[in-house]
This record gives sequence, C-alpha cells and structure tokens, in this order.
Amino acid sequence: MFGWFKKKPANLDPECRWTVECNDGFIRMTDPDGVTSELPKTNLTGVIIETNDSGPLGADVWWLLFGVDDKLTIAFPQGATGDKAVIDYLIGLQEFDHRAMIKAMASTDNSAFPVWRSRH
Repeated sequence: MFGWFKKKPANLDPECRWTVECNDGFIRMTDPDGVTSELPKTNLTGVIIETNDSGPLGADVWWLLFGVDDKLTIAFPQGATGDKAVIDYLIGLQEFDHRAMIKAMASTDNSAFPVWRSRH
C-alpha cells in the first residue's frame, strides 16, 4: 500500500552466514568458512553479549559462549541462521541477567555485557 514502507529482510547479511543450532546436549556453530565449533551444554560456563559500532552494515551484536576453563568456545552474531533456538535456550538459563541483555541490545558502543555465569 505505501511504497516507502518496506518489510525488513528476513536474513541479515553478513550475520546469516553463521549457522547455530541447539539440541538436547550441544550448542553448535558453523562460521562462514565452514569451521564448526561445538559446546556441550553441561560445559557452558559463561555468556557475554559483545556490541560494537559497526552497525547497521556490520555484525554489531555478538553472543560469546565460554566453556571449560572459561575459554571462548563459540561466538556468533545476532541474526545468525538458527539463532532464535540458541538465544531462547540462553535467556532461559537460571539467573540469566535480562537487564544486562536489554542494555546490550540498546548499545551502539564497543562494549561487553556479561549476562550469565555458571555457579559450578
């Protein structure tokens, strides 16, 4: 009806070039080069949302997942193919910091927002 109103594209580029999935036991990420990283859910020790000032053209919101020994194991941009299932899992973790996530989503700066930490 209105020529100036355009529907937002379903897939963000370059973000959609990453693929993530979440199943019963693992979180998996495949980057644009085809390299796959896998993290058993039981080994997840921390989640940080990192933002940068490259938007709207660049991937400006990243989910960083830490595993054994607090090593960065998986990093994927918001908008990655399949990210809804992974993000739904992460925000459902007990004691996930939703306020920090809201701050991260509003950020246009180069910042890091810890949103979850394992208690064990």
